[in-house]
Amino acid sequence: MLSDALHAMRDLPRLHDIASVLIRHGFGDLVGRAGITGALERAGQVLRKGPGEPVLKLSAAARARMALVELGPSFVKLGQVLATRVDLLPPEWIAEFERLQSEVPPVPFATLLPQLEEALGASPLTLFRDVEPTPLGAASIAQVHGARLQDGTPVVLKVMRPGIRPKIEADLRILGNIAALVESEMPEARRFQPVRMVAEFGRSIQRELDLALEARAQQRFAENFADDPNVVIPRIYWDYTRQSVNVQDRIEGIPGTDLAAVEAAGLDRRLLARRGADAVLSMILEHGYFHADPHPGNVFYLPGNRLAIIDFGMVGRLGSERRRQIVDMLFGLTRRNEGDVVEVLLEWVRDGEVDETRLASDVADLIFDYDSVALKDVRLAALLQEIAAIVRRHSIVLPSDLAMLFKALISLEGLGRRLDPEFQLVSHMTPFLQRLVAQRYRPRALLQSARRHMLELASIAGRAPRDARHLLKALRRGHFKLEMDLKRLDRFGHQLDRSANRLTVGIVTAALIVGSSIVMTVQGGPTLFGLPLFGFLGFTLAFLGGAWLLFSIWRSGRG
Repeated sequence: MLSDALHAMRDLPRLHDIASVLIRHGFGDLVGRAGITGALERAGQVLRKGPGEPVLKLSAAARARMALVELGPSFVKLGQVLATRVDLLPPEWIAEFERLQSEVPPVPFATLLPQLEEALGASPLTLFRDVEPTPLGAASIAQVHGARLQDGTPVVLKVMRPGIRPKIEADLRILGNIAALVESEMPEARRFQPVRMVAEFGRSIQRELDLALEARAQQRFAENFADDPNVVIPRIYWDYTRQSVNVQDRIEGIPGTDLAAVEAAGLDRRLLARRGADAVLSMILEHGYFHADPHPGNVFYLPGNRLAIIDFGMVGRLGSERRRQIVDMLFGLTRRNEGDVVEVLLEWVRDGEVDETRLASDVADLIFDYDSVALKDVRLAALLQEIAAIVRRHSIVLPSDLAMLFKALISLEGLGRRLDPEFQLVSHMTPFLQRLVAQRYRPRALLQSARRHMLELASIAGRAPRDARHLLKALRRGHFKLEMDLKRLDRFGHQLDRSANRLTVGIVTAALIVGSSIVMTVQGGPTLFGLPLFGFLGFTLAFLGGAWLLFSIWRSGRG
């Protein structure tokens, strides 16, 4: 408790900065509704300055992007993650957040030297040759410098920025508190599950803070493509790789953003597009471990129409069951089978209720719109964005791995069409999906599936005596609990409450009529209009109660 209080006091200045930036960019209402202003006012930090008029002329999405840039590395990363959430944000917000770049002014190499010496156990100037003090690239978390091993092999040193970890950890604490406030104070935001989203973002960015973890992911990709001569993954040099430094091969190729150089080198752009698509589809549908950001900046083109993939800080993981769902959904889309798509979407629903009939109708309308379009003319990006719109409309929140997958497929199609304007990912993907579906029905696959199911049944049977014994013990000790979740139970309770109220008013009204009749027969006491006062008041109240009772019954009947 004391530690939490100290953290909260230490984080107050940063919370003040965050609230100030949000207000300056026109999000003062959000700050107030989330309760941030109240917390700061109680701490004696009052916010008064509002947004300027030029800022308010921009769209909300543009203002949000500008605010994230001003707030620094953690929030830029948050925006980049939100750019993958096509299930939560509309296209205009996704487009703005995709503009977030992590390029920042580099840290002088002299500032990095103490950290490098501590991590490597010696000066990098003695361990490597020709260390380049000017970085090849600088991002919010790390920057990259060129060098050579002692045998002359060209490498790059990816080095963590000094002091970045405590800043990000403080921002994560604040984001967690803000998410909890938003979830409690803004009911309409609860469907976005802000607390869960911040937790997932925290896990993602914590992985990026460990360059050795990124190196292990990179090596796994290299092992997956060891037999593919057309895909190159830079080699990791583990003797020099630590949590704060990552040493790997330097790729000498044409950057994916330089199409003029691709033409000048005589490379086949159509072949490069197909090979890039094959590589990413293999990652997703076969390996279950995919590069979540395959944009041109993370690709190099090499002689022989080969391609190299770099920067594995953001990766996605898919289990066998998830891969089956992805294949079923994509195959259903290519065959215009709305039943397969709806079934998979329903499997992705985690919380809340979904109107299955309306969902099926929306998916059927989408399939109908594409029914007359030739398969080669279907744009997967547009199709997935329409699926994402349906998901948003039904308040379905996709698991984070699926959101990253949607974004990866959209980026992949963009990369392919950048190389080859005629590239059609759906047509290219269809034989791939057909092969994977056919593999499920091969004798060996069927035998493996039957064996797995038999083992599961045997395991259940083996656990049955133990589970029965635990159940009996719980019954004997009186610890057995039966939980029921009945739909519309709250509505039933309200109806019961209203019925009890009407019954009570009816009894009181009858009692007033009987009591007032008795009072009317008693002589003496105050009078009104020549009638006993208390009897008159009693009949008046009985009349009002009866009128309310009749109106309540009439209204409930209409309902």
